[in-house]
Amino acid sequence: MEDRSVVRAIEENAAELLMAMGAAGGGVQRDDGTVRWTIGGSPLDYHNAVVAADLTAEDVDSTIAASRELMRQYGVPGTWHVGPSMRPADLGDRLRAAGFRYDGGEPGMAVKLSELHEPRDVAGFELTRVTTDEALATWEATLGRGFGEGEKEARWVAEVYRRLGYGDPWRHYLGFLDGEPVATTTIFLGAGVAGVYFVMTVPEARRRGIGAAITYAALRQAHGVEYAVLGSSAAGFSVYAALGFQQRCTIDFYAWDAT
Repeated sequence: MEDRSVVRAIEENAAELLMAMGAAGGGVQRDDGTVRWTIGGSPLDYHNAVVAADLTAEDVDSTIAASRELMRQYGVPGTWHVGPSMRPADLGDRLRAAGFRYDGGEPGMAVKLSELHEPRDVAGFELTRVTTDEALATWEATLGRGFGEGEKEARWVAEVYRRLGYGDPWRHYLGFLDGEPVATTTIFLGAGVAGVYFVMTVPEARRRGIGAAITYAALRQAHGVEYAVLGSSAAGFSVYAALGFQQRCTIDFYAWDAT
């Protein structure tokens, strides 16, 4: 894949995941070639998402206003995920002028799976794929111990995953250390790549290489695709870089708090 195609795959994989999760949560979908969003299906701002825009100077402000009105109507916070492909070029300035808060940027990273670096061995670590409601309940409880908004986020994500089922393109994994669940991840197969999401290690097991171990082990099972992609937190950047991921773009977030 050329660099431009990799960047597009980073954006598109996340967009497909967010649209699918939002639809399963009951969100309002718009996908008309000019803008793509899912709003109203989640209590989480990240998942009430505008994920694509190809707008003109004449229609951008009214579209921003329409997204904000939907968030207000459903009483949910929301976010525009502004990647390199989104237009117009001054979209960020227009979002701020409309009352959206710049909420930081996230490195979009990618690695060719054949060039993935094997991390150091973690004694006692095992990977298990989640394929039942019982296992998903353990995945939910584990994620809730340290990811994002904690139990609130884990509860919503797990409920959506139950509705979506356990087959491709969804692959959810638990990491165990000496028989105890300590880590999670989801691999989403979309846009021709493997997207890495919800990588979390419980606080008491961190700094042992478990985040790298679960990411690597899960991606080793992602057959049929050439690249893996992800959006990295600041804390995770060095972990993913050590696995061979390289930053290819930045996704900027503009958040709206429903009032």
